[in-house]
Amino acid sequence: MTERFAIYFAPAATSNLWERAATWLGRDAADGDLFSGPVAGIDRDRLLNLTQSANRYGFHATIKAPMALVDGATEADLRAALAAFAPKHQPIDLGPLQLASLQGFLALMLEGQNEALQDFAAHVVEDFDPFRAPMSIKDRAARAGKGLSERQIELLDAYGYPYVFEEFRFHMTLTDRLAEADAHDIAAAANTWFGPILDEPVLLDRLALFHEQEAGKPFRRVGDFKLGDAS
Repeated sequence: MTERFAIYFAPAATSNLWERAATWLGRDAADGDLFSGPVAGIDRDRLLNLTQSANRYGFHATIKAPMALVDGATEADLRAALAAFAPKHQPIDLGPLQLASLQGFLALMLEGQNEALQDFAAHVVEDFDPFRAPMSIKDRAARAGKGLSERQIELLDAYGYPYVFEEFRFHMTLTDRLAEADAHDIAAAANTWFGPILDEPVLLDRLALFHEQEAGKPFRRVGDFKLGDAS
């Protein structure tokens, strides 16, 4: 069994954004609840078929990508490090998010650049890399074969993930890659479903620890670590 841990941003599990996103995806990664019934006119079976990966990973924005722990490190060690790290960093105002297509994936994204966020994400990547076990040759080959740039391959080899530092783009994925036949319907439904809360600014006020118990299993949200002055 190979378990993995990820360090994400996820809004409070009682927030409107989390609850709407969990209902959209069909699964609440915090408590394991599953949701049935249509969403904004889209049949649940169709929506589940188009969100299989997003459902498994849970609603989040990746900060430190899923990783197996290096030999000798434990979940307790990782939790202790997060508990020490989080109070040293202040919450970051992300502003309102917007629905956008990211290479065919529908996601909630920032409206502009946020230097404080970029710096914070870089600190997380660097500070927690000592917990990361090296990639297997198979996993490295699978990643590197997906059309990465030379710089992204360099980052993959150094940090186990190609989208860090200047390659980092904040996004909270809502679907898998959509075919053209689905893109319009699903985007329209997402605008209807998330529209009432899209004007609300989002505060990155915590890091959330997610756990994949074994390969292919759903990720569960297993801990929240509030930043600085977050109450």
